[in-house]
Amino acid sequence: MPEAGAAPLRVDAETAIVLREAYHKIEALFRADHYGLYDYVRVVVAKVARVDTFFVGFLHGANRVRYPYGYDDGRYVAPDTHSYGPNGQTAWLLKHRQTYRYAYDNGSALHAGVPIGAVGRRSEDVVTVPIFRPAKDGPDQLFGMLSMQSYEPRSYDDNAVRAFEWLGGVVERVLTREGEDREALRRLPAGDIGPNLLTSDHVMEYLVHRIAAIREIAVEAMGETEVHGHLSRIVETTEHIQSELIEMLMETDEGPERRFGGLTKAQQGIAVLLADGLDNDQLAAELGISLNTVKTHLSAILRKYEMAHRAQVADDVRKYLAR
Repeated sequence: MPEAGAAPLRVDAETAIVLREAYHKIEALFRADHYGLYDYVRVVVAKVARVDTFFVGFLHGANRVRYPYGYDDGRYVAPDTHSYGPNGQTAWLLKHRQTYRYAYDNGSALHAGVPIGAVGRRSEDVVTVPIFRPAKDGPDQLFGMLSMQSYEPRSYDDNAVRAFEWLGGVVERVLTREGEDREALRRLPAGDIGPNLLTSDHVMEYLVHRIAAIREIAVEAMGETEVHGHLSRIVETTEHIQSELIEMLMETDEGPERRFGGLTKAQQGIAVLLADGLDNDQLAAELGISLNTVKTHLSAILRKYEMAHRAQVADDVRKYLAR
């Protein structure tokens, strides 16, 4: 909802009714159900404008976007992860920190990135809203995006854009509050583990629980002649699982990638060979540099990694290479 003193949202009366209802349903139903939240936002915005393609993406690591939810032309799109380049929508959002619209560059940023949805069909209009989270120091951090696209040109007027931005703000607040709640728990004695420490136990417990739910649906279906409804429930459940698993990846440790990315190109070359177990003489021979240069680079690498031993660095680099 708008902050006290903020100007009213400039949307038409019909759109305002749709958004008000959406706000109350999101607050009541979707605080802990991300798949349901994204799916509902798509349905809501489709009441305001044409939506052929809809996706949710989150930045992860140095150059990746994870897409936990996608929808195209009436079909669910399986979650995926892509590296982003310098010219697509993600790079545009990082640079401009505002909503991207097709008209800004005639779709250049949209079509420079990885297409979402039907292969061979180009979206002719798009609105992509950035999602931010508070940073301890400096400006808020861009960490995700919501995008709606149409195969018909000029589908999104200012009313649709404002409505979508408002919905993006609601999603942003839901996700931010969840993070704040987790932080509050971590402050308690023996509180929850910190962020980016997802364990195999967490994943296994989650999968065991979710697979059991699918099994129960299948058992119910075996006792009935009409199984279409049960199959629909299985499809929906598996879609939930796919989306939730891709979001779990957001909690994996980014430390190895961040540390490796902090090295120069020359240092990265040495770090990769360290992971292969080469000693100093082998490093010098492999790279065609002097032993003193190798030692200088190793000292810099240890300092940047804040580690005392090369074996620790090698192990950390292996974790990055295995991502």
